[in-house]
Amino acid sequence: MEIYRGKRLTVEKREITLPNGKKQERVVVHPGGAVAILPVEGDDCYLVRQYRFAVGEYIFEAPAGTIDEGEEPHETAYRELIEETGMKAETFVPKGWIYPSPGYTDERIWLYLAEGLCPCSDYSMDDDEVIEVVRVPIKDLAAMIADERIVDAKTICLVCRCLQ
Repeated sequence: MEIYRGKRLTVEKREITLPNGKKQERVVVHPGGAVAILPVEGDDCYLVRQYRFAVGEYIFEAPAGTIDEGEEPHETAYRELIEETGMKAETFVPKGWIYPSPGYTDERIWLYLAEGLCPCSDYSMDDDEVIEVVRVPIKDLAAMIADERIVDAKTICLVCRCLQ
């Protein structure tokens, strides 16, 4: 049973049967798919420092965004990189996908490494975002994760996939 439908997501309550045969009631959030991109230039990468209302603070994240209806993940990565950083990439290297919170959502986030960056004149940030683009030495990313300057799960997964 659908209990909420919004612009970006739906919330559903349903009865499920677990593999052991037990029946349970669960709420599942369906936000659609998303992408996260690690733009790399030489020994540096670009993150965004973005205000997130749900946690009430600015956090460091990889540029990211939701997949529009009819859009393929690589098309979203191309569009979102421009929207959030003002840069285009020559190459997008797929780094797989993740379930960020499979306990309550079926969201899937596709991960990309972006290389061959150049400024883009098509840059226009979304009206509902407060973002600052930050250039970070790649060698500092592990320390930023360890000391909790980077706490965003998709960004942590992306850094791990790109730097392995």
